[in-house]
Amino acid sequence: MYLKKFTAAVLFMGLPLVAIAVTDEERNEESLVKELEEIVVSARQPATRLEGTTLVTNVAGSELENIGNAFDLLAQLPMVVVEDDAVSVSGKGGVEIFIDGRPMRDEAELRQLLSSDIRKVELLMAPGASYGSTTGAVLRISTRRRFTKGISLAVTLEGKRRRRWSEGVLADMSYRIGNDWEIFFSGIADRTESLVKGTTFNYLDYNGMPVTVGSSQHSARTERSGTVKGGFNYHRSGQSVGAYYRFAPERATLLNNGTEWVDDTPPVAGDISSEDKGRSHLVSLYYDGDFGSGRRLHFDGIFRRATSENNVGMSYPDDGSLVPVNSVSDRSSTLWGGKLYMEHPIFGGLLTAGGEGTKTASSLDYMMLNQEVSSYIPSSISDSRQTSFAAFASWNRMFDRLSVSVGARYEYVDYVFEVNSVRDNDVSRRSHTVTPDISLGWIFDERSQITLSYKSAKVRPPYAQLTGALNYVGLHQIEGGNPALADERMHSVQMFGMWDSFMLQAAFTRSDDTYAFVKRLYPAPSLQLMMQPVNVDVSSLDVYLVWERRVRAWRPSLELGLYQQWMRLGGDAYNKPIFSYSFGNTFTLPWNLLLTANFRGQSCGDMHTNRFAASWFTASASLGRDFLKDGALQIRLSATDIFNTACNDWSMHTFGVFMDKRQSYDRRGVALSLTYRFQPRKVKYMGGSAAEAEERRL
Repeated sequence: MYLKKFTAAVLFMGLPLVAIAVTDEERNEESLVKELEEIVVSARQPATRLEGTTLVTNVAGSELENIGNAFDLLAQLPMVVVEDDAVSVSGKGGVEIFIDGRPMRDEAELRQLLSSDIRKVELLMAPGASYGSTTGAVLRISTRRRFTKGISLAVTLEGKRRRRWSEGVLADMSYRIGNDWEIFFSGIADRTESLVKGTTFNYLDYNGMPVTVGSSQHSARTERSGTVKGGFNYHRSGQSVGAYYRFAPERATLLNNGTEWVDDTPPVAGDISSEDKGRSHLVSLYYDGDFGSGRRLHFDGIFRRATSENNVGMSYPDDGSLVPVNSVSDRSSTLWGGKLYMEHPIFGGLLTAGGEGTKTASSLDYMMLNQEVSSYIPSSISDSRQTSFAAFASWNRMFDRLSVSVGARYEYVDYVFEVNSVRDNDVSRRSHTVTPDISLGWIFDERSQITLSYKSAKVRPPYAQLTGALNYVGLHQIEGGNPALADERMHSVQMFGMWDSFMLQAAFTRSDDTYAFVKRLYPAPSLQLMMQPVNVDVSSLDVYLVWERRVRAWRPSLELGLYQQWMRLGGDAYNKPIFSYSFGNTFTLPWNLLLTANFRGQSCGDMHTNRFAASWFTASASLGRDFLKDGALQIRLSATDIFNTACNDWSMHTFGVFMDKRQSYDRRGVALSLTYRFQPRKVKYMGGSAAEAEERRL
């Protein structure tokens, strides 16, 4: 009985997202949705279920509804990891997040989005051809309909104490005119302070003798950032159009008081000061047309311009014979992108077909101001330009108990790399790629199913790793990119299964020419070690078992995982497996209190060339409550790394250099947030996914 009510609620809540205006029919639908959500509250069905290759969590009417903002909600979902406002998915890379069909451009959008405004969250574990080749998983967040004419306002104040204090303020305002127009504005101001401590030991043979190169770090960083955003939406007769502009300035300063030494020589004190200034402009626009009978046309466009300046100075206050080392970097990037696709019912299924194109330009002007160091770290101007086009098509259909999804993607890329205005023909390249994907699923009954999928992709490295510039980070330390990095060719076979309250995800992936970081000797007049990325071949197996069930006022979720890779580099094997677990708990308490208690841990193991130390027990918790009428005021207190047990140590053994890094982040702390909402409603910008992969690479 409960399952039938739950299914009915889901069907009625799945309203078309293309509607922005509010008609009398929509108001009637919303009233019905609210009534059905009340039924779901009484039913209290399990929040997450598997649909093919997608984990679907219905938030509305569940105990997760009033947990806080979107970050707080995602942290309680299976397979999703949230750490310092960074979202990742277990066993996946390149996670894309969409809110009501449009790509999330920065993490601040999740801070501004309250869980009470979210209807459901879908985690696509095997994204199809319509997503870029760098996409390993997709999080799709659907918000609830709230119809309020006039002004709506939401303000959030946040304070956090770890080793240092950090604070922020977020404000959202929207104004609705009639049934056709909506204008919205938002602003964010943050000040963040962090402190990292650590030591690094490098062991190697140099000139036929064993040598130890060590350093210590005490790095304090202060960052001030802001975002101002404004836009509009217009809708009439199933046709929608909208646009927004976003300006995001930031400024950061870093001061590191450290030491360096070789073998038993006295440590040399070195102070590193760094100042970063940056700003970005972004314009996004869309058109969405609903032509009935399942037919839909959608266009997205994006323009992004970003500039940044970095000044780094290193001085040695206790040794007058060492000359300060200063450098200046100016980086700029420009992105134009567009995506057009259509949806059309055909042969009893749904066909999605379209294309997207991007044009990207990125430049780095690096100037080394120390004459001695410039002999092995020279000043340079590097430029990269890329023009790309992709065409894709996918078709899916349900045959009784059998579900079928097939797709293919064609990509053309023309990449040009120049150093000091001279084209590097060894790095510049053109490519044509066709990548297929297929998924077959079988439904045994309402609570058990299995799905098999295959996907091939060509993954391009981030632009930050393709630079030829080198960075001076110490008397014996250099870091740099690698413009010769090849594109990765990836093949992945996955299996998804559900039985009662258990879900299983297993994937075997073969990656040729993916990249990993190495450390090795660098040819220079004195001892120099350089860290940079190189291409490697990796085979890996990911297995995750998830169990979730509601027990009265308690909702536990247990995840057990295994990551096993097979990789060799320079005659060395990197095959130690990583076992992990995650145990999440949500408690619905009297007086409208909501308590969370989460525990996470993993064993020591290899991921590419890094061997991460074990971190068996890390705990976090939160307590929140709504106040005033309709929960207009929300107060939430949270704590991270409660027992200070998180381990961030790792090591690397490559090309005869063994590096052991011990570091302590300031993740242990408490945070308090207060949110007040006046006539809450969600902003319905319906833009889509133009150039999201290129924007991530920049």
